[in-house]
Amino acid sequence: MKGGIGKRATPRPRTYLTIGYDDKDWAKRHGARWDKERKRWYVLGEVSEMLLPYIDSLMGGQSLKEVPEEERQEARARATAARAKPLLRTPPPDDAQADFFVPGVWDVAAKDNRGIMDVAVFRLSKKYPRANSVMTHNLPDGGHVRVASGPDGMASIWDYDIVLMGVSHLTEAMNRYRAGLGEKPGRSFRPHVSEILKFCRQSDGGRQYEAVEAALRRLKQTTVEIVRRQRGKDGRPLRVTEGAGLINDYKAVSHEDSGRVTSVEIELPKWLYAAVVEAEHPEVLTMHPNYFLMTPGLGRFVYRLARVAAGKGEARWSFRLIHERSGSPDAFKKSSAAIRELIKANELPEYDLAEEPGQDGPILVMRFRGSFPTSSTEKAGP
Repeated sequence: MKGGIGKRATPRPRTYLTIGYDDKDWAKRHGARWDKERKRWYVLGEVSEMLLPYIDSLMGGQSLKEVPEEERQEARARATAARAKPLLRTPPPDDAQADFFVPGVWDVAAKDNRGIMDVAVFRLSKKYPRANSVMTHNLPDGGHVRVASGPDGMASIWDYDIVLMGVSHLTEAMNRYRAGLGEKPGRSFRPHVSEILKFCRQSDGGRQYEAVEAALRRLKQTTVEIVRRQRGKDGRPLRVTEGAGLINDYKAVSHEDSGRVTSVEIELPKWLYAAVVEAEHPEVLTMHPNYFLMTPGLGRFVYRLARVAAGKGEARWSFRLIHERSGSPDAFKKSSAAIRELIKANELPEYDLAEEPGQDGPILVMRFRGSFPTSSTEKAGP
């Protein structure tokens, strides 16, 4: 305060919101407050983009009861689209430099026997670490996929980029081996941290090196158990259970004075190694490099789903099934809104997205760009 008298701060404006009972806790986390006198929700000052669709003024001054539900949804969609973040982040400055050691991007498809590309074996949110938690996905054959995390949290879909790097190097090495141009690869690979960051299209600076070591811990602690039901040779029903971590062991080498990680050694799990090396016809799929630039975890999951379900054609999955298979802790309503944001942005690598009505709710149509539309009678899921 100068001159003995300070200027009174300009009061921040109140923006009133229409928030349903089920959304009140979520609204609080994004800055909403409760006006006891008016018995309405409001925000002081700037409104979080997550709350933009709930602003009363979007209704043109009408009370909520006077506005049809369809118009309310359209108004919220316009507000969300107006402030929507781009789906793809900007590549790092040195991203365009050619690097002989960066392979193409591959992932293990294993659509029929492992079933990990159409379920989330990782968390899709950076906000919720989900330490010491369990996520279960039920499968059509009566089995299930159970994902369990450790004390450092569940591996995220961004942590899984390191697994993709392992699969990609393994695939490239096996291609050379089958062509007689190299030795058969082992389960361990030893990349420099800068190579990991370049493969994942991340900048080489800040705390990225420490982030790699933390990601390895979560990948090691996250285990996937797959339970399948099948018939034995004598016709008797069998229950087959397999379990493994997303990676086996790892070793990180860092400078003691700075803590900066320089190199790591990662051992891939047996099932993943077998799928690439021992299979007569390896079930691997190419992944678009822009996958690593995608910022929403759900967007990454939908792209993976499109690769295994649609391929070079088209596939349809219900919003409900995507919500269940993604393992999202959010309510179905929020997941549906997030899917519609992906559709509006239409920036998914290789695939166009559309929504169409279904008997049991909305359907997401995933269509490879350049393919022709097919009949809408396809199944809404696997």
